[in-house]
Amino acid sequence: MSATILTVDAAKAAHLDLITDKRKGMQALHETIVAYRANRRAGTASTKTKATVSGSGKKPYRQKGTGRARAGYMSSPIRRGGGVVFGPHPRDYSKKTNKAVKRLALRKALSAQIIDGNVLIVENFNIKKGKTKDFVAAVKKLTDAVKVLIVSGDFSPATYLAARNVRPVQLMTDAECNAEHLLKYEKIIVTKKALDTLVKRTVRADRRETAAAA
Repeated sequence: MSATILTVDAAKAAHLDLITDKRKGMQALHETIVAYRANRRAGTASTKTKATVSGSGKKPYRQKGTGRARAGYMSSPIRRGGGVVFGPHPRDYSKKTNKAVKRLALRKALSAQIIDGNVLIVENFNIKKGKTKDFVAAVKKLTDAVKVLIVSGDFSPATYLAARNVRPVQLMTDAECNAEHLLKYEKIIVTKKALDTLVKRTVRADRRETAAAA
């Protein structure tokens, strides 16, 4: 198993419309990654207010004659065990991003990694035996980087088994890989078939049909 660096010329030959302008696509990339991270937030943080905290509504002591400040209820926020003022409540953090923005963000992230020489192309990537040492040896044969993303159309069960304990290295299919994944890792190992899928995902469907007809 050997890998070659995907050069700019090779990427263009694969019909990938590279973004060479550093400014172009940055806003789309920012919005997309912010949306991905926001959509992962559970939004389940919750506190009780003075109205929902458990406790009696009885006055803690009489209104006058004690020398203390008057108090109407034990669930007051200023008392121990009372409610929380302006505390968090369950909410939805999700953000919507349209397909065109996601497509541009993916193209920008892929272009940036290709221009920096961080994308490696292999014919295929599969481990015959589900051994971690075999997986580590295969990755080290391709690159010395610690954080590595391996993208393929599919992986054998033995490959998934061998990779499950190697946390810095992530296996991902070409359908689920997104802009955030591409920027997270030092090196990206992509099979030739997966590269074709990634290129198709950076182009609008109607333009893909036009290119295929041509």
